Amino acid sequence: MNTIYKEIYEFAASAGAFEGYVYQKEALDADSLNNWVSNLVKQYRDLPKDVRESFQDSLDRTLGRAVQSLIALFGKDHAHVVAVKALIAGNMPAAPNDFEKEKKEKADTYGN
Repeated sequence: MNTIYKEIYEFAASAGAFEGYVYQKEALDADSLNNWVSNLVKQYRDLPKDVRESFQDSLDRTLGRAVQSLIALFGKDHAHVVAVKALIAGNMPAAPNDFEKEKKEKADTYGN
């Protein structure tokens, strides 16, 4: 098995789980996210640049929604917000519940 595919899967699973975990929480202990955030950053940086570029647009949306949730919890200058936002290369969704692009892409691909 090609290990890069496993690394991509594990990173994507972690990023998606992170988005879901922080999604519109009203309260959350920031310290409980320390390892998760540092692992996401390390996993991302360990992937080759060309690999990251192949999924960056999707990642920008996933982590962008997570960042929007984190901002609501901790403020825009919190270390977790800054760390996760650093992994975003393009535009972020405007809100944690902004799934319009994903809905459109899936409808175009799979039908309504």
